[in-house]
Amino acid sequence: MKAAWYSRNGEARDVLQVGELPDPKPGPGEVRVRLAASGVNPSDVKSRRGRPLGNELVVPHSDGAGVVDAVGAGVSASRIGQRVWIWNGQWQRSMGTACEAIALPGAQAVELPEGTSFDAGACLGIPALTAVQAIHLAGPLAGRDVLVTGAGNAVGHYVTQLATQAGARVIGTVGSEAKAVHARAAGVAETIDYKHEAVAERVKALTQGRGVDVVIDMDFSSTARLLSQGVLRAHGQLVCYGSNDTGDVAIHFRTLNWLSLGLKFFLVYELSPAGRSRCVAELQALLNAGRLQHSIGSRFSLNQIATAHETVEAGREIGNVVISL
Repeated sequence: MKAAWYSRNGEARDVLQVGELPDPKPGPGEVRVRLAASGVNPSDVKSRRGRPLGNELVVPHSDGAGVVDAVGAGVSASRIGQRVWIWNGQWQRSMGTACEAIALPGAQAVELPEGTSFDAGACLGIPALTAVQAIHLAGPLAGRDVLVTGAGNAVGHYVTQLATQAGARVIGTVGSEAKAVHARAAGVAETIDYKHEAVAERVKALTQGRGVDVVIDMDFSSTARLLSQGVLRAHGQLVCYGSNDTGDVAIHFRTLNWLSLGLKFFLVYELSPAGRSRCVAELQALLNAGRLQHSIGSRFSLNQIATAHETVEAGREIGNVVISL
């Protein structure tokens, strides 16, 4: 099969190569998926740049979609021909979705509704599941003010839709006017250009000085500084799924303590089995009901994988980056 891989960490054009690898064979409990699309996420490019390989080579990307074309022992042959989307394709294993076929446990290949394209299916494992879990941890949102950081980005686009559907008023931070337009189309009521505006002051102005009820955050290293500036009201909740600085992040104890603020963190790769099942079921219901907008920014061929990674790293793309296979 045709595949892309790297054998050392580094810049995309220095380490990514495309060639032929053996077709995978499904083991017991596994299915093989003939892939139609592979999603490229920020975590994929971060892994390529600096995460220890653990294997001789790594076929990157955790998200993808395609058709089951073979099954291993213990898996019903009725799954052959099923359209599926994939989660955790390359998590703690060497073989991801930047290739023509992947073998993985059957539970990690979820039926893709007929009305959902393969390109959209390649955006579900990380962006959409992260959004579903974040909304769950945020609690009831009807009538509440919610700040979504990175509202014009892949996860934020899904979070905004779900929070709006739950009855929240969403305030979103964005890094450009193009992303502001994209965020407003998903339901953001007010946008804040974090590059040119004081985020906390704008939030307070939009909430009559009270701050928001909930922050759903993609970068704790930046947002932590806003807590002592009144961005989150008393008894508010911050739900975080990422941080640009993954080392020590300073927080102001008195602010958290005196305002009784709650902090919740999660990693979408490491949801509990029960949490994963709930998120997948909720996402499937949303897909079947046609309640999600999917945004594809750029499509690349497998031969263009280095450009795809560079596009994600640049951070200017509107929508998800997908590789067509």
